[in-house]
Amino acid sequence: MKKIMKAVFISYNQALTEAMDAILSRLHIRGYTKWDLTVGRGSVKGEPHMGTHTWPSMNSSILTIVPDEKVQPLLETLRKLDSKTEEQGTRAFVWNIEDHL
Repeated sequence: MKKIMKAVFISYNQALTEAMDAILSRLHIRGYTKWDLTVGRGSVKGEPHMGTHTWPSMNSSILTIVPDEKVQPLLETLRKLDSKTEEQGTRAFVWNIEDHL
């Protein structure tokens, strides 16, 4: 029987890269794909991160596939980080993985 797996997509300001790496290590989340340079604008508040003269900040993004039991600890940790760094605009989204090998 296969484990229930979830995809977690995380977008965050590059200034938080060390904190994000530490979170993944502390929670023993080893496998992920990372995009170092992503741009975007949050749907709630905060400034756009576009890598331009006007909006120079940049984001990074991570996609990790984790067992279901790791999702809540990861989200709770990310919420704590976001509450301390609201202007940075960390966001995470979770969805089901239908199959994997």
